[in-house]
Amino acid sequence: MAAGADSTGSLRKPRLIVGLGNPGDTYRDTRHNVGFMVLDELARRLGTPFREEKRWHGLVGKFAGGYLLKPLTFMNDSGRSVQGLAHFHKAAPADTLVVYDDVDLPLGRLRFRLDGSAAGHNGIRSLINSLGTQDFPRLKVGISPQDGRPAGDRMVGHVLGKFRPEEQPALHTVIQRAADAVITAIERGLDNAMNLFNRQAETETQTHKPE
Repeated sequence: MAAGADSTGSLRKPRLIVGLGNPGDTYRDTRHNVGFMVLDELARRLGTPFREEKRWHGLVGKFAGGYLLKPLTFMNDSGRSVQGLAHFHKAAPADTLVVYDDVDLPLGRLRFRLDGSAAGHNGIRSLINSLGTQDFPRLKVGISPQDGRPAGDRMVGHVLGKFRPEEQPALHTVIQRAADAVITAIERGLDNAMNLFNRQAETETQTHKPE
């Protein structure tokens, strides 16, 4: 049976859950760290404390069936941490689910993908370079403001800025939904999680279409 497959051999369940972000108080609670926020919620739900593992340059938590990882290498070098832990535990790229911020999705939206390019995200670019493939699943968490993707010089300030008070309710909700989505993938497989949560996103988009 392939690694990560269930008893039917048809559904892949992730064994390594990675949340992307930047370490340190300077970056705490910034939009670029929403991957860390989701991992913190997952650790709380799974009863999995994080421990710093210097050999893998990250914070690691073990749950039944796999590991949580928050790289401490800074975003642009995330792949070094992920590659080290994945190699040690023999987790293939297809078994590695990466949770990170997406400035092309509005705040409150989620989207699963099984593969794809970095699309300008430096953390994903680092993972692709370190793992030698872009064929790994990811869960994108939207951080775009209501008026759309920031342009030019506004981009860095947006992603490294903190969520505004009026954004907090949407942030809380999407972190909970993202944790739901990852746990669904762990328990029922990525296909089921994608079908459920991507379909919910499509339904929300259609519901909120302008007249």
